[in-house]
Order: sequence, then structure tokens, then C-alpha cells
Amino acid sequence: MPRFLAGLLAAGGLVWSTGAWAVEISISCSSLGKEYEICKQGVDAWAKKTGNTVKIVSTPNSATERLALYQQLLAAGASDVDVFQIDVVWTGLLGSHLQDLTAKVQGAIDDHLPTMVETSRVGGKLMAMPWFADAGLLYYRQDLLDKYKRPVPQTWSDLTETARLVQEGERKEGRGDFWGFVWQGRAYEGLTTNAVEWVSSYNGGAIVDEKGEITIDNPKAAEALKAAAGWVGTITPEGVLNYTEEESRGVFQAGNALFMRNWPYAWALAQGADSTIKDKVGIAPLPKGGQDGRHAGTLGGQLLAVSKYSKNTDTAADLVMYLTGPEEQKRRGIQGSFNPTIVSLYGDNDIARANPFIGDLVDVFTNAVARPATVTGDNYNKVSTEFFNTVHQVLSKRAEPAQALSRLDRDLKRIKRSGW
Repeated sequence: MPRFLAGLLAAGGLVWSTGAWAVEISISCSSLGKEYEICKQGVDAWAKKTGNTVKIVSTPNSATERLALYQQLLAAGASDVDVFQIDVVWTGLLGSHLQDLTAKVQGAIDDHLPTMVETSRVGGKLMAMPWFADAGLLYYRQDLLDKYKRPVPQTWSDLTETARLVQEGERKEGRGDFWGFVWQGRAYEGLTTNAVEWVSSYNGGAIVDEKGEITIDNPKAAEALKAAAGWVGTITPEGVLNYTEEESRGVFQAGNALFMRNWPYAWALAQGADSTIKDKVGIAPLPKGGQDGRHAGTLGGQLLAVSKYSKNTDTAADLVMYLTGPEEQKRRGIQGSFNPTIVSLYGDNDIARANPFIGDLVDVFTNAVARPATVTGDNYNKVSTEFFNTVHQVLSKRAEPAQALSRLDRDLKRIKRSGW
């Protein structure tokens, strides 16, 4: 084949391979924890099966930075990425740039968790496929709870008391860098997920309710933020104000914390052969805000979507269907602790052996707290940014909870006037 012609076709995503036309597809994969490695294994298997090739585009670990990158690419109509890994709260934000997959999936979507399917739709159209489910969880050191004869905490006050007791005890034994509780406190989307859990656990409602009413300025929400601010510098390091998932996991997995709030992905890493806390970790629902509170884990998870600017949308959709299918979701569940979105896999014995807690998570996901992405639509990112910046001010002692939430209420009303 003439070299100039091959170059033109390659620019359109076509590659001449072993006497036949193959397509090159690009996919964005997170590099959080094991995500990049597990993603690469999946796309390599699809490439081998189909004869196509796949290029993985690395993205920032910070969800906020990743969203900004996606918005920049899609706003420019760029075809650099065919398949996007997106957060469950981004479907509405990015939906106008995504391919409708309704005709591609047919009845397969009915096999997935309803809560995850709901996050994949925009205006009744299926703009993404559920890939793995997430909800915030409490990780704890079972060996240390046994050592100090303490139960798994059921309320935040229980957690605070136990964290102080164990932290003091471990430091008396010479572990000056030991902390009671680590979580995600940087001013980014991860702080929104943490703070939504705190507020909901105290029955402080959502930031914005299902009817679009702003509800965050209330005494229960202020009480929740006051409790969280009290952890910083006492049972939680000051540095938590710049922690994302990986910083908090690093402290916990190094054996330097009793409790950690994180997503399910951290389980496989904590149980890794090189982990200092292997076989010493337990998982539980996040604590309640009090005896009359509730266990509240924020609904998370990731979807796969096809860019409508892709030059090979059919092949890209085929890759999405493979990666979100039962065989690949089972493999990811076993090797990476990625929780399936296919309901039947929660009864799979192989997944259960790799993740003993998996059977309990169907209820966690079913009852998980959703961020107000659907009701606020295109304005969700603005709403979340105002929220996590406000919370960060409270945590860093630059604002009192009640006054900060009053200002947040005013700022959210300003955003609402532009329509949601």
C-alpha cells in the first residue's frame, strides 16, 4: 500500500494489519490504585479478540482535574479519545457530547444495578454503560480494635472516641506518626463525597433535594461539619486538607492509621502481598451521625461512554460492551475489587472468595446517597465546587459552619437563578 495512503487512513483510526483493516481506539483510564493495570488487561484482551488496537490515554487522579480535561477536549470536538471513563455525576454534564448507546445494548442494560443505570441516562437516552459501582466505606484495623478491646464504631462519636484512645496508645509505644482517622480533605470532588456522607448521616438532607430546592443551610448539616472540623489536628493530620484517595490510602496501608474512609478499590491493595496490613483490615458501613442518624455512603462508580466525535463509534461501542460485560466485570471484581454493576455477579462464588464483604454491598449501593447531579444538570460542577470550597473553609478553621452554610445557600441560589 502507498505510504501516503496508509498515513491518511491511520489518521482516521484505520490500521492495515495482517491483510485486513483494523481500527485503533483510544480510551481514557484512571490510574488510581490498580485501575490502569486492570484496564490495560481488559482492553488488551478485547484487542486480541477483535484484531483492533487500543491506546490508553492516562488522566489525572483528581476527579476535578479529569473533568476539566474532558470538558476541554469535548468542547473542542476533538476525536483524541473515543471512549471516556466518566464519573457517575458527569453524565448530565457531558451528555451532549456523547453517543446514545440505547440501540447498542438492547436488553443487556436490565442486568445492571438500577441506581447505576439511572446515572447513565440523560433525558431517557442511555449515554453511558455502568462499569463498576462504588460507595464510601469505613476501613478499620481489626488487630488494633482487638488489642484495645473496642468494637467497630456505629456512630461518628464512637469513631472519634476509639480513634483518640488507640492513637494515644500507639503513640505511647513510640509510633509518633500514628493517626486515628484519614479521609479525603482536599478541595475537590472527593471532599464533596465525604461531606455529603457526613451531612446525610446526621439527617441533614442533601445539598439540593430531588425537587431542586436548596436544603444545605440547616442545623444538622452544621453539626456534621463541626464534628468533621474537630477531627483535623486531633485524630486526623492537618495534611488531610490536601489528601485525595491515594494519600489517605498511603497512610493507612503503611500501618499509620486506625480508620480510613475510602472506596472499595482500596481493599485489593490493602490485601496485596506487599501490604504491611494484609489480613488485618475490616470493612464496615460509615458511621451514623448519632443514634437517630443513618449509615450513609455516597454513591460513586464509573461509567464508560463513547464520544460522538469518535471516527469509529461502532467499534468504540463494541469495546464498551465488552468491558462492561459479565466476563470482564467478574475478572475486575476478582483481581481489583471493582464492584460489579451486574446484579447476578454479587452471588458469584469466585468474586466472594476474593472479596468477602461483597455480599453486603448490594444493600450499600442500593441505599447509597446520590449527589445532586441529576437535578442540577449542567450546573452540578458549579454546585459541587461551591460546596467543597465551603466545607474546606470550615475544616481549615477559616469559617464557622453555620455562617459558612448561610453563605453557601446564598451562592447556590445565585447559581439556581441561571436554571436547573
